[in-house]
Amino acid sequence: MTEKTVLIPGPSHPITIEHSPSRVVVKFGGVVVADTKDAVTLKQPSSPTRFVIPTKDVKMEMLARSEKTSYCPYKGDVSYFNLKSADANSANAAFAFENPHAAVAELKDRVGFYTEKVDSIEESAS
Repeated sequence: MTEKTVLIPGPSHPITIEHSPSRVVVKFGGVVVADTKDAVTLKQPSSPTRFVIPTKDVKMEMLARSEKTSYCPYKGDVSYFNLKSADANSANAAFAFENPHAAVAELKDRVGFYTEKVDSIEESAS
Protein backbone atom coordinates (compact mmCIF):
# COMPACT_ATOMS: atom_id res chain seq x y z
CA MET A 1 0.00 0.00 0.00
CA THR A 2 1.38 3.40 -0.97
CA GLU A 3 1.58 6.03 1.76
CA LYS A 4 -0.19 9.27 0.90
CA THR A 5 1.76 12.50 1.06
CA VAL A 6 0.66 14.83 3.85
CA LEU A 7 1.53 18.51 3.45
CA ILE A 8 1.03 21.36 5.93
CA PRO A 9 -0.59 24.57 4.67
CA GLY A 10 1.84 27.48 4.70
CA PRO A 11 3.01 30.49 2.68
CA SER A 12 3.37 28.50 -0.55
CA HIS A 13 -0.13 26.96 -0.18
CA PRO A 14 -2.18 28.86 2.39
CA ILE A 15 -5.48 27.44 3.59
CA THR A 16 -7.68 29.59 5.77
CA ILE A 17 -10.66 28.27 7.72
CA GLU A 18 -12.68 30.87 9.58
CA HIS A 19 -16.00 30.85 11.39
CA SER A 20 -18.60 32.76 9.36
CA PRO A 21 -20.64 35.33 11.29
CA SER A 22 -23.47 34.85 8.78
CA ARG A 23 -26.46 32.59 8.53
CA VAL A 24 -25.92 30.38 5.48
CA VAL A 25 -28.79 28.73 3.61
CA VAL A 26 -28.26 26.28 0.73
CA LYS A 27 -31.18 25.57 -1.63
CA PHE A 28 -31.49 22.87 -4.26
CA GLY A 29 -34.51 21.79 -6.30
CA GLY A 30 -36.58 24.42 -4.53
CA VAL A 31 -35.80 22.90 -1.12
CA VAL A 32 -33.58 24.10 1.74
CA VAL A 33 -30.76 21.54 1.97
CA ALA A 34 -28.80 23.30 4.71
CA ASP A 35 -29.46 26.14 7.13
CA THR A 36 -26.84 27.12 9.71
CA LYS A 37 -25.37 29.88 11.82
CA ASP A 38 -22.26 27.73 12.34
CA ALA A 39 -20.62 27.61 8.89
CA VAL A 40 -16.91 28.03 8.29
CA THR A 41 -15.35 29.46 5.16
CA LEU A 42 -12.66 27.47 3.38
CA LYS A 43 -10.26 29.65 1.42
CA GLN A 44 -7.37 28.26 -0.62
CA PRO A 45 -5.37 29.15 -3.73
CA SER A 46 -6.98 28.59 -7.12
CA SER A 47 -10.41 27.82 -5.64
CA PRO A 48 -13.42 29.95 -4.81
CA THR A 49 -14.23 30.42 -1.14
CA ARG A 50 -16.61 27.67 0.01
CA PHE A 51 -18.95 27.52 2.98
CA VAL A 52 -18.57 24.26 4.90
CA ILE A 53 -21.58 23.43 7.06
CA PRO A 54 -21.98 21.13 10.08
CA THR A 55 -23.70 17.88 9.09
CA LYS A 56 -26.23 18.46 11.89
CA ASP A 57 -27.52 21.45 9.87
CA VAL A 58 -27.72 19.58 6.54
CA LYS A 59 -30.64 17.45 5.31
CA MET A 60 -28.34 14.48 4.82
CA GLU A 61 -31.21 12.41 3.40
CA MET A 62 -30.96 14.58 0.26
CA LEU A 63 -27.32 13.54 -0.25
CA ALA A 64 -26.21 10.22 -1.70
CA ARG A 65 -22.57 9.20 -1.59
CA SER A 66 -20.98 9.38 -5.04
CA GLU A 67 -18.51 6.88 -6.41
CA LYS A 68 -16.12 9.79 -6.95
CA THR A 69 -13.34 10.30 -4.40
CA SER A 70 -10.11 12.25 -4.44
CA TYR A 71 -7.19 13.14 -2.23
CA CYS A 72 -5.71 16.49 -1.24
CA PRO A 73 -2.29 16.30 0.42
CA TYR A 74 -3.19 19.40 2.48
CA LYS A 75 -6.65 18.33 3.65
CA GLY A 76 -7.00 14.56 3.20
CA ASP A 77 -9.38 12.16 1.49
CA VAL A 78 -12.38 13.81 -0.15
CA SER A 79 -15.80 12.18 -0.38
CA TYR A 80 -18.38 13.53 -2.82
CA PHE A 81 -22.15 13.48 -2.67
CA ASN A 82 -24.89 13.71 -5.26
CA LEU A 83 -27.86 15.91 -4.40
CA LYS A 84 -31.40 14.76 -5.12
CA SER A 85 -34.78 16.38 -4.70
CA ALA A 86 -38.20 15.49 -6.05
CA ASP A 87 -37.50 17.49 -9.22
CA ALA A 88 -33.72 17.60 -9.68
CA ASN A 89 -30.41 15.78 -9.36
CA SER A 90 -26.91 17.21 -9.24
CA ALA A 91 -23.87 14.94 -9.45
CA ASN A 92 -20.98 15.56 -7.06
CA ALA A 93 -22.61 18.73 -5.71
CA ALA A 94 -21.22 18.40 -2.19
CA PHE A 95 -17.96 17.32 -0.59
CA ALA A 96 -16.67 16.29 2.81
CA PHE A 97 -13.34 15.59 4.47
CA GLU A 98 -14.55 12.86 6.81
CA ASN A 99 -11.10 12.36 8.38
CA PRO A 100 -9.24 15.59 7.62
CA HIS A 101 -5.57 16.12 8.37
CA ALA A 102 -4.83 17.74 11.75
CA ALA A 103 -4.02 21.12 10.15
CA VAL A 104 -7.64 21.40 8.93
CA ALA A 105 -9.42 19.49 11.69
CA GLU A 106 -12.21 22.12 11.71
CA LEU A 107 -13.55 20.50 8.50
CA LYS A 108 -14.54 17.28 10.28
CA ASP A 109 -18.28 16.54 10.44
CA ARG A 110 -19.01 19.24 7.85
CA VAL A 111 -20.23 19.32 4.25
CA GLY A 112 -19.36 21.87 1.58
CA PHE A 113 -21.48 22.66 -1.45
CA TYR A 114 -20.37 23.74 -4.91
CA THR A 115 -22.13 27.03 -5.68
CA GLU A 116 -22.40 26.12 -9.35
CA LYS A 117 -24.21 22.83 -8.57
CA VAL A 118 -26.97 24.10 -6.27
CA ASP A 119 -29.76 26.64 -6.79
CA SER A 120 -28.31 29.12 -4.33
CA ILE A 121 -26.14 29.66 -1.29
CA GLU A 122 -27.47 32.66 0.57
CA GLU A 123 -25.56 34.51 3.24
CA SER A 124 -27.35 36.89 5.64
CA ALA A 125 -26.78 38.54 9.00
CA SER A 126 -27.29 36.11 11.87
